[in-house]
Amino acid sequence: MAKEAKKDPQEFTVEQKLKTLYQLQTTLSKIDEIKTLRGELPLEVQDLEDEIAGLNTRVERIKSEIAELKTSIATKKVEIETAKASVAKYKDQQDNVRNNREYDFLSKEIEFQTLEIELCEKRIREFTEQEETKTKEVESCSHELEEREKDLEVKKNELEEIISETKQEEEKLRDKAKDLETKIEPRLLQSFKRIRKNSRNGLGIVYVQRDACGGCFNKIPPQRQLDIRSRKKIIVCEYCGRIMIDPELAGVTVEPKAEPKERTSRRRRSASSEAE
Repeated sequence: MAKEAKKDPQEFTVEQKLKTLYQLQTTLSKIDEIKTLRGELPLEVQDLEDEIAGLNTRVERIKSEIAELKTSIATKKVEIETAKASVAKYKDQQDNVRNNREYDFLSKEIEFQTLEIELCEKRIREFTEQEETKTKEVESCSHELEEREKDLEVKKNELEEIISETKQEEEKLRDKAKDLETKIEPRLLQSFKRIRKNSRNGLGIVYVQRDACGGCFNKIPPQRQLDIRSRKKIIVCEYCGRIMIDPELAGVTVEPKAEPKERTSRRRRSASSEAE
């Protein structure tokens, strides 16, 4: 048997379009509920991953600085040994000088090398202090990193648990939504998505509730309500811009409005007064 040709969305009546839109809205709302169930977990996981990446970068940078400080300390120690060797050499030469000028020259060189040794020792102390400070900083960051990784593992487990519980249902809903979208003409679907995106509660189509828009709850004039019930054209709320349908089309049973008792009793009192 040949497969029935797929109907063009533009061939649907307004009533069929509205009904399909409402079904799509209901499906998307269920997907939103699943996302709400996950809460802030996806964002928390992302934030923790970013923080961990930042801490890792920081630790690597500090370790690199520590390595540079160690190299500088080693270099200064070599310079000290070189300067000490020069001092020893100049002192030996002082014993064999031929005049005071040579002696004074060697004395100045010894003094200069001694100052170089003192300066190198000072730099070594400074570099050592910096190395100790940065080593403590690495330990602190590593401890913080360890804590964040534990937090991330907990959050990921929570998120994976929720996703595994809702994944199958969400996939079915998404497939259903895609199927429904093919039955809606592109311009109408685009308008619906735009309205839904601009709506805080994600509702692009609502049904009339007690003579008011089900989205913003502003009153709808009687003639407009009649137009909505006739299902002859797509009508949007003049206040919030949402598409409106009648409750019956949405499959919702609306209880008739009960007349306030106080008003009824007043009418009765008025009628009895007239009879008197």
